[in-house]
Formats: sequence, C-alpha cells, structure tokens
Amino acid sequence: MKLGVNLTYQGASELAVAAERLGYDVAFAPEGYRSDAASVLGLVAGRTNRIGLASGVMQIPARTPGLAALTAATLNSLSGGRFRLGLGVSNPDVSDGWYGVPFDRPLERTREYVEIVRMALAGEPVVYEGRHYRLPYSGSGGAPLHVITEPAGTRVPVYLGAVGPRNLQLAGEIADGWIGVFAAPEQVAESVERIAVGRALRGSAMAGFEVIPCLATAVGEDIEGCVDMLRAHYAHLMGIGDPARNFYCKLAARLGWPQEAQEVSLRVRAGDRAGAAAALPAGFVDQTSLVGPVSRIAQRMAAYAAAGVTTLSIMISAAATDLTGRLAILEQAMNALEKSGVGG
Repeated sequence: MKLGVNLTYQGASELAVAAERLGYDVAFAPEGYRSDAASVLGLVAGRTNRIGLASGVMQIPARTPGLAALTAATLNSLSGGRFRLGLGVSNPDVSDGWYGVPFDRPLERTREYVEIVRMALAGEPVVYEGRHYRLPYSGSGGAPLHVITEPAGTRVPVYLGAVGPRNLQLAGEIADGWIGVFAAPEQVAESVERIAVGRALRGSAMAGFEVIPCLATAVGEDIEGCVDMLRAHYAHLMGIGDPARNFYCKLAARLGWPQEAQEVSLRVRAGDRAGAAAALPAGFVDQTSLVGPVSRIAQRMAAYAAAGVTTLSIMISAAATDLTGRLAILEQAMNALEKSGVGG
C-alpha cells in the first residue's frame, strides 16, 4: 500500500515538496469552498519532479467535459505525464446551488462525461450524441471538440469519487480508480465488492484498479485531542445542504449516530459552528479517520490494506493546525506506514 496526501491550497507547494521527499506516491488537490483543483495542481506541477498529481475531485457539474479534458491534458503535459483525473458528480445541493446544473440521472451523466473526456484525451475530434451531452450541440460539425495539447507520452488515468452501490459499480466499470472519504476499513471492503461487480461487467479483475480512501488525519498521544483537531472539518461537511441528502450525515446515521448527525447539521445551518463541532460523536470521527499515536495509526493502516486499499491518502487539510503541524503529520504518517508492514 502506498500513501497519498490531500493538500490544502495554503502551503500547497511546501507540502507537496515535502511529500515527494518522504516518498508519497500522489498529491491530491480537493475542490470546494476554498479552492479549485486545477490552480493548486498547476502550482505543484512546477515545484515537484516525481510525485503524481491528481484532482481529488474535480466537480462534474462545474465544467463541461471538454474543459475537463483540456485541463487534464494541460496538467499532464506540464507535469511530464504525472497527472490523474479525479472526477465526482458532487451532490444535489452543490450541483444546483453552485453551478445551476440539475442533478437528475447522475450515473448516466457521469458515464457520458467520462466517455467524452476519454475521447478528447485520445486527441481526435469528438462527435458525441448522448442524452445529457451532445457535441457539437448544433449538430453542424463545424468545430468539434479537438484537444491538441502536446502529449506527455502517458495515458491520463480517470478516477471517480463514489459513495452509493450503483455509483461504486459504475466506477469499477468505467474508471481506473475509486476515491472515497470517511470510510472505515469494513466499509472499504464493502465498496471493493461493489467495484468488483463493475470490473466484472467489463471483463476485468481488480488488479491495476486503484482503491484510494482519503482520511482525515491527526497524530498524537492524546486520542481525544486528535479527534478535536478534526471536529471543525467534519462539522463543515455535515452542514452542507439538506441533511437528508448529505452523504456525511447519512454515513453517521448508518454507523449509529442519526440524532447526533441531525443536531450537527442543524447547528451549522443556524450559524453555530462551534456548537456543531462539539456535538459531533467522537466515535464517528475515530471510526472514519486516522487519529492517535503512530503505533495506533500503523495498525489502522494495516486494516485498510487488508480491506483492499492500494493508496491511502492522508487528508492533512482536515486538521486544525498550521503548516508546521501539517508537515509533521506527513512525516508521522509515513513513519506509521513503515511500522505497519504493509508499505509497497
């Protein structure tokens, strides 16, 4: 099992350089309220030489598939073939509220989007007639999508962020990897089973498919203190949109904390972020993150490897700390991997 790192735009270049030095395999740039993925990855591409670069994830409603392909081709060329395209359909509230894009038939939309992106990255003019996307839209054929960025000599892998069983199956069928969040080892194992169904549909095994959960991480002897470092991050994500549709709230409910999840969401929406963070069940955070001393995190890493994880991404962007603290987490997490006995 390898390690990745989820960057924050603050100190992104310093963190990526340190991760490369420590032997991390890939640096992910998330996309959300604070920053877009492409800008951060462009900066990191110019400051590093070996580490892989990935969007984790670019939001499908935010970009046409043509722009996603052009961005991917550009970042792959700038980085010398190190880029991996992570895509996600987002959620109904963000799709509607941020981008004015309907969330209907997300699986169909994702399939068509990935098909167009792959066609464009192949370097040929794209003519596509789908239910959700039609290129050229007018049907005239006058100026079809045609990405002519100088190729870097490597194929751009496509990863999908997915949660539900049908979306996981789709990831196995059409993608090269899966990006997950807030997942305990047993949940990862269940997800891998669904992904394997999709792989079988295309006549492929799991070999070569990337399984990449991204886990909030805080390292220290005081487990409770580590949990507290992640509370604001959890509360923020659980407060996005309607709790009935919020993935993080539904996950907490499924793991045994339905009332607490509702309380966290209500407090965030009322503007009481401190109260929301305090209302978070410590057990939920502990079960779905990496917290505690290096020895404890090493044991957790071994459990994730046994569940089928190929790359475990350390979400240093989640911890309430500064750049120095995040650099320390990078070193401590690599130390934990070395102690775990599952590093590859």
